Amino acid sequence: MLKDALFIALSDARFMLRRKETLIWVFVMPVVFFYMIGTITAGFGGSGPGEEWLAIRGGEDTGFVEEQLERRLTDQGYSIARPDPAEFADYRRRLIVPGGITESVLAAEPVELRFEREGAGPSTLHDQFRVSRAAYTLLADLIVATEVDGSISAESIERLNAMPRPLTLDVKPAGQRKVIPTGFTQAVPGTMVMFTLIVLLTSGSVLLLVERREGLLRRLASTPISRSSVVWGKWGGRVILGWLQLGFAMLAGKFLFQTDWGPHPGLVIVLLAIYAALVAWLAVLLGTLARTEGQAIGLGVLGSNVLAALGGCWWPIEVTPAWMQRLADFLPTGWAMDALHKIVIFGNEPSSVVPHLAIMIVFSLVAAWISAKWFRFR
Repeated sequence: MLKDALFIALSDARFMLRRKETLIWVFVMPVVFFYMIGTITAGFGGSGPGEEWLAIRGGEDTGFVEEQLERRLTDQGYSIARPDPAEFADYRRRLIVPGGITESVLAAEPVELRFEREGAGPSTLHDQFRVSRAAYTLLADLIVATEVDGSISAESIERLNAMPRPLTLDVKPAGQRKVIPTGFTQAVPGTMVMFTLIVLLTSGSVLLLVERREGLLRRLASTPISRSSVVWGKWGGRVILGWLQLGFAMLAGKFLFQTDWGPHPGLVIVLLAIYAALVAWLAVLLGTLARTEGQAIGLGVLGSNVLAALGGCWWPIEVTPAWMQRLADFLPTGWAMDALHKIVIFGNEPSSVVPHLAIMIVFSLVAAWISAKWFRFR
C-alpha cells in the first residue's frame, strides 16, 4: 500500500510542478506578495534591519549642542546617520537641525527642530515621543548646567553628563510583552499560510476533477492498486507540493526579507508541515465533492480568501474586534497564524502551540476519513 501510494504521490507532484501556472503561484507570486504587503505595512511598525536609523541634517556652525543632542538620541536607541543631501530623503526617519543652534541657545533664542517620519500608526507616535524626549532631556540639562556653572559650555555639559543621576527609574514588564507584528514580520507568515491554501485548494482539487473527467481515475481503479492507496497517493502529491512551497517560502523570507523564525525554527517547520497536511486533505475533499472545474476553482479561491482574511493572514488578528478573534479560533488559518505568532513573534514556550497542533491533526484525520469514504473514481 505504501509503495503504491508513494508512486501516485510522486507522479502527481511531478505533473503539477511541470505546469507553468503552478510554478508561478508556488515560487513567484508569494515572494511578490511578501514584498508588496511587507513594504506597504512596514510604516505601521518596525520590521527588518536598519529600521532604527535616524538621519540628521545639520546646518552650519551647529556646535556642541548638536553633538549633545546626537548623544541623547543614541541613548534612545537610534543609530545616527549623516547622509549626503541626495540620500537624506531615502531615510524613513529624518531630523533637521538648524544652523547656528549653539549660538541661538547661548543667546536664549528659540530653536526649532524638524522631525520627519514616513508612515503612520503607533510606531510613528513612538518615534515622535523618543525624539521629543531626547530634545527635552537636553533642554533640561542645559537649564541645570546654567544653574550649576552660571553659563552653558561644552565643558559644563560634559561635567553634567559625568555626574551620577540621583533619580533612576526601574522598569519591569508586568507580564509578557506582545508586539503586534507588522511589515515583513506579518506579511511573510500570512502570505505563506494563504498561498498554501490557494494553491492546494485550486490546483490540487482541479487535477482530481480532470482525472475523473478524462477517465484516468477509472483506469486507476482497474489496476491492482487498492482504493486506500489511491486516496493516500492523491493526498501525498498535494502535501509534497505544499511542503515544497512552504520550505521555499521560509528560505525566501529568511534570506530575502530577513525574517526571524524565532527560537524554535524546528517547531515552525513541524507546525507548517501539519498545516499543509490538513490543507492537502481539504483539497482532496474539495476535488471529491465538486462537480465541475469551475466549482472547484470558485470555491477554492473564494474559500481561501475568506479564511485568510478571517484567520489573520491579511492583517494581525490582534488588531481586529474581539468577535473576529474568537472566530479565528475555529479556522485552520487562525490556528496556523496564532501558533506562528506565539512561537515566532511573542516568544512563547513550545508547549503553547500543542493545542494548535493537536486540533490540526484531529481535523486532518476527520478530513482524511471523509475523503476516503466519499472518494469517487467516476
